[in-house]
Amino acid sequence: MLTFKDRIILITGASRGIGRAAAIKFAEAGAAGVVINYHRSKDSAEEVAGAVERAGAKALVIQADVSRADEAVALVEKALDHFRRLDVLVANAGIWPVEDRAITDLDEAQWDETIRINVNGIYHVCRTAARIFVAQRGGNIVTISSTAGQRGEAGHADYAASKGAVISFTKSLASELGRFNVRVNSVAPGWVDTDMAASALRENEAQLKQIRDAIPLGRIATADDLAGPILFLASDLARHITGEILNVNGGSVLCG
Repeated sequence: MLTFKDRIILITGASRGIGRAAAIKFAEAGAAGVVINYHRSKDSAEEVAGAVERAGAKALVIQADVSRADEAVALVEKALDHFRRLDVLVANAGIWPVEDRAITDLDEAQWDETIRINVNGIYHVCRTAARIFVAQRGGNIVTISSTAGQRGEAGHADYAASKGAVISFTKSLASELGRFNVRVNSVAPGWVDTDMAASALRENEAQLKQIRDAIPLGRIATADDLAGPILFLASDLARHITGEILNVNGGSVLCG
């Protein structure tokens, strides 16, 4: 049975999309508390907190830009101070620069921003949580990567490189932290119908059809389709799984 009874969950980038869906599902699965991190969307984060509490868990909303080391540390410490423990980290916060940009036109500003948020943000929060998990001899980390990090993506080299780094980082932590009873896995989405992908999925019918036609299951994932696999990897049902990259893409990219 999938249950998170008495467990405390911290999710970065939880004010919308995949993070929001996961926060609510953890609450529905019996989590004692869910920490909802956001960067800019306070109202959205508060709405998620309300949904979490209606589902039966305590909610704590914390603003932090996890790409900054000091703010990532403060986020984890505030969560620990409030709930007195931490059991699961879902490192979800990230960006996807929507516009296709060939490598010949990819400027350093975009490259640096994508790496700063998608790689450094994962690194800072995972490092801080790992210190807690090592000390308590137990914990669970789920990162959010992407199929783009496994196959590459033309016109989005910065994004693909950042998610490839997350995948390698996940595997490195899994091999390093296993002896402390800490599991580290990653969920790698394909296309997901969220605000981040809205311009590609909701504003261009021709592109939407092309994307959908390339998915064997015939539809684009919802945020809930990703939340379930996140919970699975964080649960005791996956107690002997670590260093795994779980692809959730409807069969559009077959890896491994």
